[in-house]
Parts: sequence; structure tokens; C-alpha cells
Amino acid sequence: MIEFTDVKKVYPDGTEALKNFSLKINEGELVALIGPSGCGKTTTMKMVNRLIEPTSGAIYINGSNINDYNIHELRWNIGYVLQQIALFPHMTVEENIAVVPEMKKWKRSQIQERSRELLEMVGLDPSVYMQRRPDELSGGEQQRVGVIRALAADPSIILMDEPFSALDPISREQLQYDIRELQQKIRKTIVFVTHDIDEALALGDKVCLMQEGRIIQVDTPQQLVLHPKTQFVKDFIGERKSPWQTAVDVIAEETASSIITLNAYEENNYPREGFFIIKNEADMVAGAVKDGIYTKDVKVLENDLPLYKAADILQEDSQLVYPIVKDKKLLATLTYKDIIAYLRRETAAKDGVIK
Repeated sequence: MIEFTDVKKVYPDGTEALKNFSLKINEGELVALIGPSGCGKTTTMKMVNRLIEPTSGAIYINGSNINDYNIHELRWNIGYVLQQIALFPHMTVEENIAVVPEMKKWKRSQIQERSRELLEMVGLDPSVYMQRRPDELSGGEQQRVGVIRALAADPSIILMDEPFSALDPISREQLQYDIRELQQKIRKTIVFVTHDIDEALALGDKVCLMQEGRIIQVDTPQQLVLHPKTQFVKDFIGERKSPWQTAVDVIAEETASSIITLNAYEENNYPREGFFIIKNEADMVAGAVKDGIYTKDVKVLENDLPLYKAADILQEDSQLVYPIVKDKKLLATLTYKDIIAYLRRETAAKDGVIK
């Protein structure tokens, strides 16, 4: 979708902002660019819509060099969300959202329908907010409008330049949640610049950690935390290992007591009290039985699922035991009690206590 190939940027004062930078961003991915101040992350993002031109190298969108696009059409098809929000103060919310669709000569009825759809998508009632002006909105509401204005003309790419850094912690956390939820629905290709490692890990499908104009490591958040390739990566991320451990990592003991075979179930050769996962001869999940009652509707956890996501699933659902699978094969089971026990062990280890 977006590809940087040996891109270099040297400013007139001799500063090398990017050095032989190569990165591929796939369609529908949210890639977070992060690193120390001056590492080149904002320069990288601004090159996508040609606000900054590279000194050498090339950037491609859908296989075509961005220099081959009409610059106005290129920018119309790339949404842009700024830290400063930059809503037009003299325009209503509806008029702010309509700016790019009007440039693209959308029909008035189409623009209104799109505005209502987007406002509802971010939890703002169109009947309340359409005719309000920016100074009548809170900071979080303004930033939501800034996000949907970038989405208004349905661009394939969104650039987000530290969009939440000026907000208070509560508004920022809520908007991070909203962006995660929104991205699951719209699956846009998003380049997200941030200086906050927690934000990058929370939002990114991939995180690109930069230093002095170079990529140090590009990886999923989980791999970045669990397998840092250099000491710089390890130091930059800090101690965040526990939430990113996998569902399998928390299992300290054999979990065979929560698993029965399909033959045992069919022959009624299992305890009548308790919750058990049933496995067939191919070691695949064949259902579950709770207090002697069979169900085929069993939620499973993939073996590489991060612990914090597994905990969310267990907290929101009433299933007592969860099978952990890899390539559809049953590896073990996980319960909420297992997670608590794991966290106790981790805490005890950090405190120097053996339990």
C-alpha cells in the first residue's frame, strides 16, 4: 500500500533526517512511528502526502510513485489529523466535515449523510453537534471531529500526527479506545506518529521504532516487547513484559485435569461436576461439557494471544475454562485463576520472594 525505498532526507543546514529509510505498510494496517525527538518520524509521515520531499529514494502508493500523482488529488485522498486539531473556527461541525467532499464535488445530500454517519460512529449525536462551532466543543470532541473530518471523503490513507498529545489523560485514553474500535470497522491504512510508547503499543498493528533517521526495529507490539533486537529497543520500551506474555506463557502446571477425550465423553467416563474441554482423536476441540451438559459453542484462545487480551475475554465472558489452540490443535487450557496465579508469581519474583 505504502512503500518507502531507500529514502533519504537532508535539510539545507546539513541535518540528515532520514538515512536510507525503507518501510512497507500494508493495506489496512495501523503503523505507529515512534522514537526520540528528532529521530525523523514526523518527517517520514509528512513525506506520504508530499508536505516534505525526499532528497533521494522513492515512495510508492499502490505501486505508483507518489510524484506521478496530481498533488491535489493525492492530498484529497489522504486524510490528515493534527495535534492542533485545526478545525475552522468560523465553520460549523458539519461545514468542517464537508471541506474535502465539497472539493471533490460530492452532492449536498451525500455530504450530509456522510457527516451524520461519521458523527454517530464516534459517539456524537448529529442532531446535537452538526450545527455547533468548534469553540462549543470540548478538546476531546474537537479531536473526534478532526478525526472524522479526515475520514469524510473516504480516503484510503490516514496520517495522524500526535493527535492526542495535547489532551488530558482521560480524554486521551478514551480516544485511543475509540480509534481502536473505529479501525476495526473501517480498516484504513494509518500512519500514526506518537512519542508515547504505551500509545504506540496499544494502537499499532506494527510499531516502527526509529533512532537518528534509521529504523531500529519494526514489529508487532508483542514481538517488540518480548523480543527487542537491541539494547536501545529494550531501554526505550522499558519493563512491559507481563501484559504481552502469551496465553500459553501463564500456564505453570499441566492442565490435563480440565480436558477429557471424546471417547471418555461418549462412554460417560468423566466427572459429573465441573467444566471440561473435549478433544477428539486429532487433538482438536470437539466441544465442552459443564456439569454433565454438552455444548458445542466453545470460545478458544490462540496460543500467541497477549495476556491482556486473554484477560479481557475471560472477564467479559462466562465460560469457565478456555482451550488454548495452535493451528487448531489443543495445547492446554486457561482459567481466570491461572492468570491470577501467574501475576502473583510475577509480583513475587520481582519482590525477590519465592512462592
